[in-house]
Amino acid sequence: MSLNHIRPWRNIYRRESRQIMVGSVPVGGDAPISVQTMTNTLTTDVKATIDQINAATEAGADIVRVSVPDEASSRALKHIVPNVDVPLVADIHFHYKRGIEAAEAGAACLRINPGNIGDEKRVKEVIKAARDHNCSIRIGVNAGSLEKHLLEKYGEPTPDAMVESGLDHIKILQDNDFHEFKISCKASDVFMAAAAYQKLGDATDAPIHLGITEAGGLISGTVKSAIGMGNLLWMGIGDTIRVSLSADPVEEVKMGFEILKSLGLRHRGVNIISCPSCARQGFDVIKTVEALEQRLEHIKTPMSLSIIGCVVNGPGEALMTDVGFTGGGAGSGMVYLAGKQSHKQDNASMIDHIVEQVEKKAAELDAANNTEAAE
Repeated sequence: MSLNHIRPWRNIYRRESRQIMVGSVPVGGDAPISVQTMTNTLTTDVKATIDQINAATEAGADIVRVSVPDEASSRALKHIVPNVDVPLVADIHFHYKRGIEAAEAGAACLRINPGNIGDEKRVKEVIKAARDHNCSIRIGVNAGSLEKHLLEKYGEPTPDAMVESGLDHIKILQDNDFHEFKISCKASDVFMAAAAYQKLGDATDAPIHLGITEAGGLISGTVKSAIGMGNLLWMGIGDTIRVSLSADPVEEVKMGFEILKSLGLRHRGVNIISCPSCARQGFDVIKTVEALEQRLEHIKTPMSLSIIGCVVNGPGEALMTDVGFTGGGAGSGMVYLAGKQSHKQDNASMIDHIVEQVEKKAAELDAANNTEAAE
């Protein structure tokens, strides 16, 4: 539930952008900010790739990118597309034929740099294939692979060099009357990426794919991504995101949603508000939250849960959550429902009880939403 209508200081005013379609998923305009990830299996291993895409989909991925480095991968893509439920972006580098083959195989989007797939004739062939097969394009600028003439001009990768690269690629598509594109401008340096994206947002109305590339492992990469993308999203920049981690793609999806949830931009699953624990805690907060995160992964309904170890902040936090548990004394705590005290619950069985209460509340919210939609 959004509180923006009563708390205007929480409003985020998104940058105006054109809307395109990546398969069935709208990107840009007033569409929800979509969450992406990328497979790390060999695309030629069809079963492993399908399994990984399906796992990411179950975690909430709206779009999944797949590498298509060779002809064998293009052939495999034909068997992957019909067996997954999300649009696939084909990651293309250098060889223009892979782009044509991926479009023919059913890719919803091609990730290319028009400047590195050959001469104008080859670029036109890829654009024609994308147009013929209702396929959008992502221009993917990366600080680590800028064109030689831009590195010579600027001396090193810079935000201005990245934006110039992106605008040059946009011009190639526009000169060929192709407008179903989005653009990214990624760097591993948070400051460089943020500066480039801000400049890019001012220079084009194309939907923006946000990301901090090569961010690192699960913890360090999430921190860098949250700082870089979080600030840009706060400024209203970004229409689709990928958290690039040296980790399972499912973790990328989870972290992407956590970033969006923290800003009130997407709501999926249970948002757990918990204290860091201290000597006042009436139960083991850390182990309880770890258990609840695992036990509640199946809940997709947007809702909030507060788990607070003592009565200092517990009642106040519970006032603003769907379900709450506040530690007390003598081996029990207080359960809050819809912000109000409901009943006491012993610590020994509280995890099972909280899961039961969350599942019950999720069912109520789903029923209410279904009724509202029917009306």
